[in-house]
Amino acid sequence: MALLITDDCINCDVCEPECPNDAISMGAEFYQIDPHKCTECVGHFDEPQCQQVCPVACIPFNPEWRETREQLEAKYERLTAEKAKVA
Repeated sequence: MALLITDDCINCDVCEPECPNDAISMGAEFYQIDPHKCTECVGHFDEPQCQQVCPVACIPFNPEWRETREQLEAKYERLTAEKAKVA
């Protein structure tokens, strides 16, 4: 599953810099997570870093975007390879 940011977000700006995949950005009213880039920090950390730093606990797993650990690992590998091509 990817994560999502609910409308409880207070726009405190602490989650965005913690995301190793640059999946978090400011939306129209509050931060949002791009599910195509979110790996739940698989490949980088043991736990999603945005959830760890969020002071209002507004970043649950997105029930509409289910992915297995293997799918998250494959996404991590694809994103890492794409980032390496750009660098």
